[in-house]
Amino acid sequence: MAKSKFSVGLGGICILLTLTQCFTEKSNEGQRLYEANCQSCHMEDGSGLRGVIPPLAGSDYMQIHRNELPCLIRHGLEGSITVNGVEYNQKMSGLGTLREDKVTNLLNYIQTNFGNDNERFTMTEVETLLESCPTKPQ
Repeated sequence: MAKSKFSVGLGGICILLTLTQCFTEKSNEGQRLYEANCQSCHMEDGSGLRGVIPPLAGSDYMQIHRNELPCLIRHGLEGSITVNGVEYNQKMSGLGTLREDKVTNLLNYIQTNFGNDNERFTMTEVETLLESCPTKPQ
């Protein structure tokens, strides 16, 4: 009987630790992905680099081109774009190995931070948009 209670207790602790780690790691995954992959160019506060790297903070581009954003994350961007009335023409590398769930988390972090209050993406939406991506950077 004591052995059974011990096994149940140990199993409960393992489950609790596993769940705690899952929720802790996922809660700020978008921020960690941004810091690891985007922050060096778009800056810690999403302000970009004046005249060279477009801002993500308060970016009209993210609202106007919302359906293109998953493809930009996955495949990058080449050519000129206009953000908040300023033209930028700096190549952006894609994150081609980033899974759909991570693309979703990254996009949702950007969509809801840096003063942005944009609509969040669902994973199904990101998967669908990624299936329709052109194979080359846009």
